[in-house]
Amino acid sequence: MSIVREHWVTSGDLILYARTEGNPEATPLVLVHGYPDNHTVWDKVTEQLKQDYLVVRYDVRGAGRSDKPSKTSAYRMKLLAGDLKSVVDTVIPDRPFHLVAHDWGAIQSWETVTTGALEGRIRSYTAISGPCLDHVSYWLRSQITALRSGGTAKVLKQLASSWYAFLFQLPVLPESLWKLGLDRLWPDYLRNHEQLAEAQFSPFQKADGQYGVKLYRANFLPKLLWPEPRRAGCPVQVIIPTGDAYVGRQLTEQLVRWTGKLTLQELNTTHWAPVTEPAAISRSVREFVNAHH
Repeated sequence: MSIVREHWVTSGDLILYARTEGNPEATPLVLVHGYPDNHTVWDKVTEQLKQDYLVVRYDVRGAGRSDKPSKTSAYRMKLLAGDLKSVVDTVIPDRPFHLVAHDWGAIQSWETVTTGALEGRIRSYTAISGPCLDHVSYWLRSQITALRSGGTAKVLKQLASSWYAFLFQLPVLPESLWKLGLDRLWPDYLRNHEQLAEAQFSPFQKADGQYGVKLYRANFLPKLLWPEPRRAGCPVQVIIPTGDAYVGRQLTEQLVRWTGKLTLQELNTTHWAPVTEPAAISRSVREFVNAHH
């Protein structure tokens, strides 16, 4: 029995849109999307998993049908973690669940996984193309001067891949690009560069892109400059798309330091793996969830 329900969740002074699909009595899976997406990036994965799980998705603040605060400070990591807690406390109160996240959804979910706010309820965490920024900062510091062992080259390669994160620190320009029509060009970019053959224009895309850049402005530099030791409180799986143009495998090199036992899965696809390889993503999630139920 698969039931679809829509929810409007209060988180502080914001209203977030959430959606559940599947058997209400089944094990919950919470899926968190990245930038510049909304919850629909998980459509194909949800179709694969909703027969056996209760799939919970929501639009993060600034995306989709959720509220879009105008201040950059409203996108800080602590508030994003609070949104996740508000969603699960409202939609699946007191129930344990498994967390799966992609891109910025994964980056922000590390905040919850490593701070204990939902300790005991998160049974496992699967991250796709979204490292913890604190972990990245420690990795950068350890590798930047390691010229002979190749660490410096790895750092330079990753910084080159993350060029857009530095662009997003600039005022006005990123938002202006979306306002001037980048939303119309975005499907072509996804089709031509990311193997998303079915990419189509979304009426939410302009706002998703415009407000989502504040995620980077609010968190990127503070986390890299002043990292905190963050250790995961649940089993962690990282799925690594081998064709990812933005997040390199090298960012997982020291991850076991922060996770203890760690599961790494490589997948021959591009950054948007939940769309290009939903069956493979769903299979990895299912196997990891079953091993940590």
